[in-house]
Amino acid sequence: MFLVRDLTDSGTGLVQTVDLITPLVDDPELFGQIAAANALSDVYAMGGRPITALNVCVFPKELEPAAARAILAGANQKLAEADTALLGGHTVRGPELLFGLSVTGIVDPTRIWRNVGARPGDGLILTKPLGSGLLATGYRRGLVSAEELATCAWHLTTLNRRAAEVLTAFPVSAATDVTGFGLIGHSLGMTRHGGVSLHIDCRRLPIYDGALRLAAAHVTCGGARNNRQAFASLVAVHPDVTEALCELLYDPQTSGGLLLALPAERCEEAISALRSASVPAALIGEVTKSTSHPLYAYC
Repeated sequence: MFLVRDLTDSGTGLVQTVDLITPLVDDPELFGQIAAANALSDVYAMGGRPITALNVCVFPKELEPAAARAILAGANQKLAEADTALLGGHTVRGPELLFGLSVTGIVDPTRIWRNVGARPGDGLILTKPLGSGLLATGYRRGLVSAEELATCAWHLTTLNRRAAEVLTAFPVSAATDVTGFGLIGHSLGMTRHGGVSLHIDCRRLPIYDGALRLAAAHVTCGGARNNRQAFASLVAVHPDVTEALCELLYDPQTSGGLLLALPAERCEEAISALRSASVPAALIGEVTKSTSHPLYAYC
């Protein structure tokens, strides 16, 4: 994802992004909805508004035409909800089913949200629960009920549009969406310029029903293991934080929520506004001056 500044005389900026995922669910239309919401999220995470999209399809030869049509139909439903025009796309054959979109958005370059810039004294707000990677893995292993997966899938198809629209009224210091690198990986990006650490209160984390149970039963996936390997040395964990909660921190998300840093004195107002807009936001921590580790998890 990148920004082209001052594209027009009015200073409009373009956001360009592309994202593909493998299926988390068996229903092809639902998969298309999740993939589209996931791809659109990068634009919302920069405070932008998506305007056009292209389908990017890697379809195995064995995929039934009806299933392919359902995937595209599901994605188009989310694009319509986002007021985003579908301009076309491209399809190739491949051994594994992948689907996503290339999305173009617009943003005011003077008001863009960046994934760096969190300041000491900021609070950290998260707008969707954690644990979708665990639930998807558990479902494939027969450990998750259809009802638990359906609740999760509803959130995964929910656009981050409303959250972004509400928060444009607030002084956001830094923002990102929480996807494949998990809460840990994406939040660490906010500390990349140095000078700050993030303190995450694991008691406040919103978690999908069933995800903590799976983590306590040592269910995991390759993405979570990769995230641990990449980021664990940058994280200090209080002894009171259980291993199951640690797993939630590293769990890779699909179509996750927005993670935002904004002044602590505005957080209560922001969360109230988000919840009034049916966005299940939670205050999960704070930004401090730099400590021994860029991220500290506690209970």
